[in-house]
Amino acid sequence: MEEIGHWINGKRVAGTSGRFTEVFNPATGEVQARVALASPAEMDHAVAEAAKAQVGWAATNPQRRARIIVAFAALINRDMDKLAQAVSREHGKTLPDARGDVQRGLEVVEVCMGAPAMLKGEMTDSAGPGIDLYSMRQPLGVVAAITPFNFPAMIPLWKMAPAIAAGNAMILKPSERTPSTSLLLAELFKEAGLPDGVLQVVNGDKTAVDGILDHPVIQAVGFVGSTPIAQYIYARAAANGKRAQCFGGAKNHMIIMPDADLDKAADALVGAGFGAAGERCMAISVAVPVGEKTADALIERLVPRIEKLKVGPYTAGDDVDFGPLVTKAAQDRVLGLIGSGVDQGAKLVVDGRGLKIQGYENGFFVGPTLFDRVTPEMEIYKQEIFGPVLSTVRSGNYEEALKLVMDNEYGNGTAIFTADGDTARDFASRVNVGMVGINFPIPVPLAYYSFGGWKKSAFGDLNQYGPDAFRFYTKTKTVTARWFSGIKEGASLNFKALD
Repeated sequence: MEEIGHWINGKRVAGTSGRFTEVFNPATGEVQARVALASPAEMDHAVAEAAKAQVGWAATNPQRRARIIVAFAALINRDMDKLAQAVSREHGKTLPDARGDVQRGLEVVEVCMGAPAMLKGEMTDSAGPGIDLYSMRQPLGVVAAITPFNFPAMIPLWKMAPAIAAGNAMILKPSERTPSTSLLLAELFKEAGLPDGVLQVVNGDKTAVDGILDHPVIQAVGFVGSTPIAQYIYARAAANGKRAQCFGGAKNHMIIMPDADLDKAADALVGAGFGAAGERCMAISVAVPVGEKTADALIERLVPRIEKLKVGPYTAGDDVDFGPLVTKAAQDRVLGLIGSGVDQGAKLVVDGRGLKIQGYENGFFVGPTLFDRVTPEMEIYKQEIFGPVLSTVRSGNYEEALKLVMDNEYGNGTAIFTADGDTARDFASRVNVGMVGINFPIPVPLAYYSFGGWKKSAFGDLNQYGPDAFRFYTKTKTVTARWFSGIKEGASLNFKALD
């Protein structure tokens, strides 16, 4: 059986802790590999070597660092299919979806080609008599990222590309459920010319996470995962004096107004609700039709679309719309929440339970599931299901629908489908959610903006990628310089203006 280790100082190394966890094939339910779980000593070694490498990397001028980013992007394009295969093999998502995973990460890498412009400081000459003021952005040093299973390429790229372009060394701890893609990306970065030690990939569990959070050399931590873990990491990182940006769970609503194009709305809901088996933090999991007539017409359109969806292993190619969940535990949790919805009185319109696929009977599959007449008190509404389950909460009017979104504890993404510009503008202005779609179901910003939620979906002041990433991974130094060009001035003990 394959053993997956770590990436330290520019090469793959075996784990030495003696601890491992299993990596499954989600389609078959079989163990396909085991991944090493780092010990505190292994983490300390990785950080120490990263700190050594970072000194020279920070001294490399931004233009030369950007050239390596350019080469890295070209290699990702070259190996797109190989990377997508690795994503699909361990996560279970379809190959087209896996290519999208890699592509959205690549777009952030492409933006980081412009790092020299992002890293420019500011300058004011003659701020006072003979006085110049200027600021410079400098790297933090060694930083870390803890990334989730559901986007094995995209989110590591969101973290590593801006951090490294800014002159830092990166300790990446990917999910132990999907470890292989990060190692492949590390190999490509080395091939692109990245000095050994600037990127270290350390696989592990909570021991590795706590090692990152408590290590005095690591200056900042980025995390994507569930809200309870995001809160834990944010609090522990802050207690240790580290910067932290921690992104948690979501419960994304899509409001459908009576004037919306219901066919387009239904298509959007199917794609946003069931893509990647619902294992997306930006998935739409709650449809909010306004008015009974709108709700009835929407359900009528949704049912045939959902019933046509094909579920199966990624090896089936284009014949499959989405694949299995990542683990048996994830499958059991989603099936349990579907059962709770039935028990608590929601109307089960399409039942995805009991799905068995010939030849893959032990896979972690759940079929597409649609509920109607869900209420906010039900567990299927309150919890982030992270599975192929769409809940419909009927609303009497726009204000009631808006209040439903705003009262929810999560604030990652939301959407509205409407033909009315006033309604759309009002929604975008008032809703307390970080990313908003107007006739657009999954409003993930392009890579030159920034990604981030509000409320319990995000902890920290700065978002992922875009300009915020370079602010997060650098610190600002401001210099006040005076050159005495014939200026005569005696000593002064007064605090006064420079001018």
